[in-house]
Amino acid sequence: MSHVPALLVIDMQNAAVALSHRPRETVATIASLERRARAAGVPVIAVQHEGAGLEPGTEGWAIVPELAPLEGETTIRKGSADAFLGSDLDPCLRALGVTEVVVTGFATEFCVDTTARQALSRGYDLLLVADGHTTSARPAVDGFVASEQAVAHHTAVYRHLSFPGRSIRVLPAARIDFTAPRP
Repeated sequence: MSHVPALLVIDMQNAAVALSHRPRETVATIASLERRARAAGVPVIAVQHEGAGLEPGTEGWAIVPELAPLEGETTIRKGSADAFLGSDLDPCLRALGVTEVVVTGFATEFCVDTTARQALSRGYDLLLVADGHTTSARPAVDGFVASEQAVAHHTAVYRHLSFPGRSIRVLPAARIDFTAPRP
């Protein structure tokens, strides 16, 4: 089977990015990946959360301008941490022949982690962009670890996670080559 990636940009919406850890750096990293994916003909799929504070049509719900989908690109709406649950994500990926999801976005320990694991369970290979996901800017509070630790922890988990028959890679954005063939 051939290697067919798709870049997932999860919940990089105005309200989420406004409260995120390292927002400028994360947006710039994902924007660079989007440009490179498009240049290589790799689908870029925006995932947009709907819920309290992220009501459709509001400014907070809108995807940040730097990452706005281009005309003809797919946007998937979701209502839970799992971008596959109750959405068109899986049928969309299957129609495109995608075999690997390249995961970026917000929030590391919620939507990014849940969607990445669901992708593996649904038969997709996974590439987690080590510097392309973030979470809320916060100190260690209410049982959560500080933002930087949460991002580092989840990135490390994926370096050691194993799913039979699946490829799991964790790479910084600078090392991702959408044009390189993979077996």
